Amino acid sequence: MLDTRMQEQQHVDIAPSHLVERRFSEWQGLKADVVEVQQRLPFDYRYRSNQHLLIAAEHSERDEGETSVEGLPPSTLHTITGKLTFVPAGHEFYGWQHPRVLLRATFLYIDPRGILLDEALEFSGVDFRPQLFFFDADIWRIACKIKSEAVNGGQRIPHYGEALSVLLGHELIRVNQGVPRARAMSRGGLSGWQQKRVAEYIEEHLAEEVRLSALADLVDLSPYHFARAFKQSFGVPPHRYHVSRRIERAKELLATPTSSVTDVALAVGFAETSSFSAAFRKTTGYAPSEYRRGLG
Repeated sequence: MLDTRMQEQQHVDIAPSHLVERRFSEWQGLKADVVEVQQRLPFDYRYRSNQHLLIAAEHSERDEGETSVEGLPPSTLHTITGKLTFVPAGHEFYGWQHPRVLLRATFLYIDPRGILLDEALEFSGVDFRPQLFFFDADIWRIACKIKSEAVNGGQRIPHYGEALSVLLGHELIRVNQGVPRARAMSRGGLSGWQQKRVAEYIEEHLAEEVRLSALADLVDLSPYHFARAFKQSFGVPPHRYHVSRRIERAKELLATPTSSVTDVALAVGFAETSSFSAAFRKTTGYAPSEYRRGLG
């Protein structure tokens, strides 16, 4: 469906283009592209540039589709609302979908050499790793503020857009420090299709206890060989990966004020609030209630 022979682009190419309404605003080192799809028809998208791309998906669900970022397994995740995607400069980003709802998203294009950051940070030299469909509360808040500035023409507060771009640059560096460096696939690791199938199965069963044997069966390996191959590919054992994905989902739910901590714990598969709080603190350094206050 998609021609992946990509060239340098100024913005994400969405086809057919007549489906899309776009609003652009630009500050030094940062361009915002507020995108709204107007008809619920299939579309493709692609991007490759010398600028970083951050996508904040405000409203995005699909019945079918696949999204790929160079360096990561492709994803067929159906519900993308509330997710972020980061595409480092020079990486390919492409996909297609049959939408379930009308897409609303903000695409932020970040010039590695143009953003107003302290030279000592050497932002242009950071080895950024790709991230597909993740969530970070601080980056999400900044992206929403940038979108608001773009919608209002960037005229509300002088230089506010530049200030937000500086904050965004700092947060991207922070988050990137916690992203495992992609490993070359050595003998014994999972293949691309195996990684994709296992990762998507875990995402779809976050609130359940996932047996090692069930994961191994997905990719036709014995539990022993699967556990070794999984750690080789993902950098952590299957159980630890499952818990970390539960905590990431919990962060998203904690951003909803109407959900109690107990509700969030149950939603991500913890039978007791105390065990959820302990796991959350171990992963983030904060109790769930402390993390929620920080979001405020």
